[in-house]
Amino acid sequence: MILASIPSPSIGVWHVGPLPIRAYALCIVTGIVVAAIITDRRVRRRGYPPGAVVDVTVWAVPAGIIGARLYHLATDPELYFTAGHNPWAAFAIWNGGLGIWGAVAGGAVGAWIGCRKTGLPLSVMADALAPALPVAQALGRFGNYFNQELFGRPTTLPWGLLIDPAHRPNGYGQYATFHPTFLYEVLWDLGVAVLVWAVDRRYRFRHGRAFALYVMAYVVGRFWIEDLRIDTANHLLGLRLNDWTCLIVFTGAAVYLWRTRNRPEPPPPDTDLATVSTPSNSEPA
Repeated sequence: MILASIPSPSIGVWHVGPLPIRAYALCIVTGIVVAAIITDRRVRRRGYPPGAVVDVTVWAVPAGIIGARLYHLATDPELYFTAGHNPWAAFAIWNGGLGIWGAVAGGAVGAWIGCRKTGLPLSVMADALAPALPVAQALGRFGNYFNQELFGRPTTLPWGLLIDPAHRPNGYGQYATFHPTFLYEVLWDLGVAVLVWAVDRRYRFRHGRAFALYVMAYVVGRFWIEDLRIDTANHLLGLRLNDWTCLIVFTGAAVYLWRTRNRPEPPPPDTDLATVSTPSNSEPA
C-alpha cells in the first residue's frame, strides 16, 4: 500500500489574457537570473567591475538554449523526424527537451564571444559560474516537474511521484507513482553547488579549475540518475547516450584538473576593463 506520494501539478500553463505563462519557461528563466546574480558577485570579488557578467550573459544564454535543444534533437531525433511525429515540434522547447551538455557547450561558445567583447577572461567567468550553474540547473528541473516528464522507474516508496495516466509511458499505465528523478537531481545539484563553493573558498581555484570540479561532481550524480529514468533514449553498448557523455566529460574534466594543478596565480584584473565597463564620474547621469 502506498502510504504517501508527491503529487504532480495539475496545470503547467497559466493564461494572462491571450498570453500563456508556462511553468517550464519560468523555471528556466528563474535559474538564469539567479545564476547571473551569483556569478556577478563572484566576478566582482575577483576584482572585476559590475556589469561584465550581464554583457557575457547576453551572448551565453541564447547560445546555451540553442545548444541544449540541438543536443536533444541529435540524441533523440526519432521523437520529431520519424513517421507519426511532427517535425515542427522540434521548435517547441516549452514542452521540454533541453540537454544539459548541449547547454554547456553552446553556452561556452556564447560566453567566449561575450568575454572577448568585454575583456573578461573566460577562465574567470567559468570559475565564477561554477557554483552558480548547478543552482540554475536545480531551479530548471522544476520545469520537468510541472511537465510531468523525466521521471524514473515505478516505485512504492513514500516519496514516489504521482504521474497522471496521460503522462505515463507505454507499458507503465498500471503504475501510479515513479521515482522523482527531478527531485533527486535538484538535491544533487544543490549539493554540488555547496561543494564547489566550499572547495573554491578553501583553495582559491583559478584557470577554470572550479568549473572542472563542478563538471566532475555533477556527472557522478547524473550517471546514476540516468539509470533510473525510463523516458525514451538511444543506447550504445547497453548504456544511454547521456551516460557515455557523462563518462567522456568526467574524464576530460579530471585530466584538466590534474594538469592545471601547478599553474601559477593569474595576473590581477586589467584596470582598463574596469575603466571601460564602469562609467566615470564625469559622464552625465
